[in-house]
Amino acid sequence: MSIPQVTQATNDKQPIVPMLERLAALPDAFLPPKQLTADTGFFSEANVVACDRASIEPLIAIKREEHHPHWSERFANPPPPPPDATPLERMVHRLKSPNGRATDALRKQTVEPVFSVIKAVMGFRQFLTCGLDHVRNEWTLVLLGASRIAR
Repeated sequence: MSIPQVTQATNDKQPIVPMLERLAALPDAFLPPKQLTADTGFFSEANVVACDRASIEPLIAIKREEHHPHWSERFANPPPPPPDATPLERMVHRLKSPNGRATDALRKQTVEPVFSVIKAVMGFRQFLTCGLDHVRNEWTLVLLGASRIAR
């Protein structure tokens, strides 16, 4: 489930907790997400802990991965986390597991191309309206256009 949102936050780390609160406030008819995937811009230990508290499995990239790791690294299973592992340690373990790497690869191939379409194909680089409500409406229109192009 994705909730497109425009915020006035200075970086991507800040909106995670408010978005988790919005998800928790949804009616019971909406099933809560089981997992949150995000790139390194959203990473902070506080965000990992917030996801854990919300019973949402975080998979937030910690750093940029090198493009062509050695085959032994790509197929190796990480050692299990300690029994008293922190939410961050558990997430690091999941990210290094084959399932975690596959989920992150899926994020890169499904989410990231949309931003390429918005910037390169649609030429959208800045908002033309002023005021948070107007910008939110403009962003919704951009996303609708991008979803039509990306299909």
